[in-house]
Amino acid sequence: MLGRERLASIGALTIVALAAALPACHASAQSPEELARIDRAIPARAQVRPQKPRRLLIFDLNVGYYPPHASVATANAAFTRMGQRTGAFEAVVSRDPAVFRRESLRQFDAVLLNNTVGNLFEDPELRRNLLEFVTGGGGLMGLHGTSVAFTRFDQGGAEDWPEFGVMLGARGASHLEADERVRVRVEEPGHPLVRSFRGRDFDYSEEFFRFGPPFSRNRVRVLLSIDNERTARLQGKDRVHRFREDDDYALAWVRNYGRGRVFYSTIGHNPRVFWDPAMLRFYLDAAQFVLGDLPAPTVPSARLTPAIRAQERLGWRLGVEAWTFHRFSFFETIEKTSRLGLAYIGGLSFQRVSDCIPRNFDPSLSDDELSRVRMKLDEAGLRMLTFFISEIPADEAGARRVFEFGRKMGIETFMVPTMASLDIIERMADEYGINVGFHNYDRRVTPQFWSPETFLAAVEGRSRRIGAAVDMGFWIREGIDPVEGIRKLGNRLITIQFHDLHERSPQGHSVVWGTGAGESERVFREMRRLGIVPTMIGLEYSHSFEDNYGLVAQCVAFFDRVSLAIAGGRAR
Repeated sequence: MLGRERLASIGALTIVALAAALPACHASAQSPEELARIDRAIPARAQVRPQKPRRLLIFDLNVGYYPPHASVATANAAFTRMGQRTGAFEAVVSRDPAVFRRESLRQFDAVLLNNTVGNLFEDPELRRNLLEFVTGGGGLMGLHGTSVAFTRFDQGGAEDWPEFGVMLGARGASHLEADERVRVRVEEPGHPLVRSFRGRDFDYSEEFFRFGPPFSRNRVRVLLSIDNERTARLQGKDRVHRFREDDDYALAWVRNYGRGRVFYSTIGHNPRVFWDPAMLRFYLDAAQFVLGDLPAPTVPSARLTPAIRAQERLGWRLGVEAWTFHRFSFFETIEKTSRLGLAYIGGLSFQRVSDCIPRNFDPSLSDDELSRVRMKLDEAGLRMLTFFISEIPADEAGARRVFEFGRKMGIETFMVPTMASLDIIERMADEYGINVGFHNYDRRVTPQFWSPETFLAAVEGRSRRIGAAVDMGFWIREGIDPVEGIRKLGNRLITIQFHDLHERSPQGHSVVWGTGAGESERVFREMRRLGIVPTMIGLEYSHSFEDNYGLVAQCVAFFDRVSLAIAGGRAR
């Protein structure tokens, strides 16, 4: 194998080309018997067909922890051979940090950090590249020791990159024996990533980590956990050893960080894990999730209610648009939205961030300030799906700054009230994978797209990433029937700011959904019939701005009742 000094002296693209040969080298380090065990355990096929050829970067560097886990080479071999056998992905193994240069990461769909203990690299640019790779829509998969990656492990595990721990979902590596036997609870038997366990809890022996902050069910969707009561009986004890006050010991989870797909599992200390058929199926499904081929729900476990589960089945995501609480800071808006029990929010470019960041929430914020916003959202259990920005500049450099901001914040859809520089916007939307929805006002302010007919004429022949960000309040004020409007727009409706008004007139103002002239339930049922799944169903309440929290909560309750009825096929 080439030495790290030699790899560091050549370009990142060359590194990747050289690394493509490494899987065979790692695999050949295993005994023939172990490779045969792996081969017998590999699933015959992937759960879903890849949407396109996929590449998985496997990074297995350890710093300050020697020797590395014995399972590292076994896992490398298993993932490499599993990708080849099933056609789900091509694995590329490297332990050189230069592979995290931006031009190198562009070649991959996801990164697997394989038992990466310690402070892997300190270069702030490489760290930023990994972070933005994930927030911008890439995948991140972590196994076992990755919960202490980017810590100074040889100095007692001191934190060296707090946001990495937030993105992964946990920190720490407290454990008992390396072959501790526990009863594993399959928390969601119907989840696409746990099908290998056939809906049944099971006993397993492994080195199981128990995690500290930032682990929280308000942040991650737990898939596997320790059943404490049955584990205690299994171990012949009165109770399991207490590592946390809440005795909550998650073993594997999924989540989103921005647009990125994140999976972590502590199961991976022992080489035998990677010749276990059920575990390899679990990890193949997880790989397909982070690579972007296997859709899976990620709403944090603590947020799950019957209504939110119904909305997941419908593909609908309800979130507060920041205009609803724009008299407050964005951080206060985050707190209000979280108290409503929602999982999503929309941002606003002319809203002050917070008392600690007394600036507008826009692309001029520094990377440090954006990091603080991301972590505030994550602490509250929220994802920001949409973002209203007053304009996207007509020049290339200015437009790119906006889309780079969208990449860093994990925005799925920009909402813009002007069609200036449409050619540049379309090109950037396709390059960055971020939608742009044009936000309608009345016919005087947005003459090009105030109605479904004018909008469709304006975007004819354009990319499908260009669509309508429908403000239903303005439609109703302009005499447009919302049901007829969404029928005309069809899949050009990218996101929606939902309103109910007290009357159908230019003077109409917001009222609680289902109590006004907007026929809210009829609109939702038509959306379901047409299969319309917007980026977000934005709850925008444009009235009583100083004290509308209770009214907004009533809108949430109405939506929950209706979505439960629609998802269950029951009449209200």
